[in-house]
Amino acid sequence: MPESLLLPLSAIAFPNIDPIALQIGPLAIRWYGLAWIGGLLFAWWYAKRLVTNERLWPGGQPPCKAVDIDDFLIWAAVGTLLGGRVGYVLFYDFASFAANPLQIFAIWQGGMSFHGGFLGTTAAMILFAHRRGMNVWSLFDVVAAGVPVGLGLVRLTNFINSELWGRPTDVPWAFVFPNGGPFARHPSQLYEAALEGLLLFLVLRLLTHWALQLRAPGLVAGVFVAGYGLSRIIVEFYREPDAHIGYLAGNWLTMGMILSLPMVLIGLWAVVSARMAMNTPTR
Repeated sequence: MPESLLLPLSAIAFPNIDPIALQIGPLAIRWYGLAWIGGLLFAWWYAKRLVTNERLWPGGQPPCKAVDIDDFLIWAAVGTLLGGRVGYVLFYDFASFAANPLQIFAIWQGGMSFHGGFLGTTAAMILFAHRRGMNVWSLFDVVAAGVPVGLGLVRLTNFINSELWGRPTDVPWAFVFPNGGPFARHPSQLYEAALEGLLLFLVLRLLTHWALQLRAPGLVAGVFVAGYGLSRIIVEFYREPDAHIGYLAGNWLTMGMILSLPMVLIGLWAVVSARMAMNTPTR
């Protein structure tokens, strides 16, 4: 490791923010948990705003009512929680959980996978749309439009928790994380918050409200999926891989890249399919 990466003078002091937002006796409420809950509630509220804005839909007819979004909230919470936890177990630390299966239920200790949560929520949307007789692609769109806010919040709490930090670097905005060794590192959590959170939300906002692309079922969802996958792949070049997994090839290929590449391809397919369907005349 180059000596220039050891405690450089340009490194920014890591902010001493307590990961526990509120302590009530033995009950500790963490910023991480609040971010998940806040992101879920924002996506619920935002989806309701979209389906009650008739201007955004062809003929002023939204695909569902606000009450449907209310009912889906529980489905989304279960799908996100189960999918996120199962995904983390299967994708990132299967051997450890296989040796101690009861640890699977210790979600308060952390360990959630976005890719698993994405699959879990997708399954919940498919089942819910089928049960209500809704266009599943339109449900994908209204849910996806608000998800980046939650992603951004969770990444900020990853930074507060001093976890999932980046690779050693000598850039002026590097941080020396409390549990990241004596090296200045990329604040990769903040990169992800900016790309997966703020930038992706603004792009989807332009599509839904300016370009009116909710009228092409699946397009907004496709941009979200491809946008997240691309953002994650970019940040993976700066993020330190999980210690128990490491690099899968050379010093660049990570599990996050492998899981995100199919998202880019599927998202692009959804966008192209939505545009083709929109341009196909009705017979």
